Amino acid sequence: MKGNMTRGWIGASLAAIAMVGLGASAPVLAQNAAGPTSQDIVNDASTPGDVISYGLGPQAQRFSALTTLNAGNVKKLVPAFASSLGGEKQRGQESQPLVYDGTIYVTGSYSRVFAFDSRTGEKKWEYDARLPDGIMPCCDVVNRGAAIHGDKIIFATLDAHLIALNRHTGKVIWNKTIADYQAGYSATAAPLIVNDMVVFGNSGGEFGITGAIQARDVNTGELIWERPTIEGNIGTLHGQPNGMTGKLNATWVGDQWKTGGGATWLGGTYDPDTNLIYMGTGNPGPWNSHLRPGDNLYTSSTLAIDPATGVIKWHYQTTPHDGWDFDGVNEFIPFDATINGKAMKLGAKADRNGYFFVLDRTTGKFVSANKFVLQTTWADGYNAKTGRPNFIDANRPGAPEGAEKGKSVFASPSFLGGKNWMPMAYSKQTGLFYIPSNDWGMDIWNEPIAYKKGAAYLGAEFTIRPIAPDHIGALRAMDPTTGKIVWEYKNKAPLWGGVLTTAGNLVFTGTPEGYLKAFDAKTGEELWKFQTGSGVVGSPITWVQDGEQYVAVMSGWGGAVPLWGGEVAKTFKEISQGGSLWVFKLPKEAAGN
Repeated sequence: MKGNMTRGWIGASLAAIAMVGLGASAPVLAQNAAGPTSQDIVNDASTPGDVISYGLGPQAQRFSALTTLNAGNVKKLVPAFASSLGGEKQRGQESQPLVYDGTIYVTGSYSRVFAFDSRTGEKKWEYDARLPDGIMPCCDVVNRGAAIHGDKIIFATLDAHLIALNRHTGKVIWNKTIADYQAGYSATAAPLIVNDMVVFGNSGGEFGITGAIQARDVNTGELIWERPTIEGNIGTLHGQPNGMTGKLNATWVGDQWKTGGGATWLGGTYDPDTNLIYMGTGNPGPWNSHLRPGDNLYTSSTLAIDPATGVIKWHYQTTPHDGWDFDGVNEFIPFDATINGKAMKLGAKADRNGYFFVLDRTTGKFVSANKFVLQTTWADGYNAKTGRPNFIDANRPGAPEGAEKGKSVFASPSFLGGKNWMPMAYSKQTGLFYIPSNDWGMDIWNEPIAYKKGAAYLGAEFTIRPIAPDHIGALRAMDPTTGKIVWEYKNKAPLWGGVLTTAGNLVFTGTPEGYLKAFDAKTGEELWKFQTGSGVVGSPITWVQDGEQYVAVMSGWGGAVPLWGGEVAKTFKEISQGGSLWVFKLPKEAAGN
């Protein structure tokens, strides 16, 4: 039980619970006056009256068991209100809202936090971080969401701080520096709450930083442990050395491990079944792979981490010796399935490199890898025994010769990825993963580069271009047991927002053209859409309030595509910017139809 105080839906009877689609056996949880606990967050997926974690539970399956809103009545979903973030600070709004105790919490561009009344949309408070002039975010001034615990709302800032605010007032409780923003560090991910700790990563992989994961006390912000992601760096536990990451110079040459990249810029997931935190790591630095021979562990990987100590229990590298900027940060989602007659504890990841991976989440053992995009020119599948890619050597960008650039190659996906940051969803009802993907390629070539603190550390240039005449974006439903794509929905512009799926046989996602859309989860048929006035690049959520089912999403075009997309970005330059929280509901009178 969440404390001993009643929720917004006070005194709900079992009949009322059945009405919202959870059945008479579903728990009726009471509101905790002190706020959500770590255990409440573990149980988030089973509490329909709130959304208190990034991903609707620490496993981040983004699946809601609610069925009041369903494929049969979604056409009757109507706007409840829209709340503007106001001001001139628009740009990309990639946040996922949180809902608790009658309040919706969202983060906005430029490291802001807002609290809105969940019934009226009225703003309760706003917090604007005081950002210095010298911040160096690579991919827009975005923030992807906050965490909630007790009386705190916790979020990261573009100048590499972690801040806890009082959830009632927006006043600062604690403010901690993660890293040196002047060296290229920043932070954009939603924090993860595990066992009264705030677990989060850093950004800055294009600036020669060193990726790391930190765990801090949720009440004080004090550092508990830190685990660097690049071999040769030393982890800490309670301020004491806690072992080297990997082995010095095992897969890096000389001192390159000091500027190796591997940023953990998308955050992580937590699986209570295995008691492991799963964190993805970004590209190695520099992009020019000829300057850093070896696999370059642990970049472009998934790491399984002991939450008590920060020790790496296993790793799997999706792109060894990455030469295309195929960050491996994409979320690793735990799920259970039967493959070849064997029940397994698995995890899935749709990687930036265009492959959908299934691993044994207890050991990291490779199970399968299948393409979820039109083409992967850099590799021709994965070796089933070794789990390593079958590289196409001719399609690696060539080494520079002296001051001259190296041989240009065409690579697909582009460095913006078959899937970038935008989170996929897994339906326990259909057994399918719903992947927001993009089909595009790039001409890429390497150039000479040397590390300089706070400067871009690429050693490569590129030109992005489409590879299909009718689309770039594609929402794809994939069966993890077979690796087959069950259905797809093609979108002219790139897809850049997250996905939500529900037991009402629905899948929601947004488009840069401004629409929030709903699809039939089994067939992919488009069932409903609403124009929000700006591109939708946030992640939708759903919850129950006052006996009605609600859906919310952020609207506001931006992110990496207009900044890095070149000719592709010019195609969609007319998309209006914005910054609004849109909230929809299914009226009670429509629920039975």
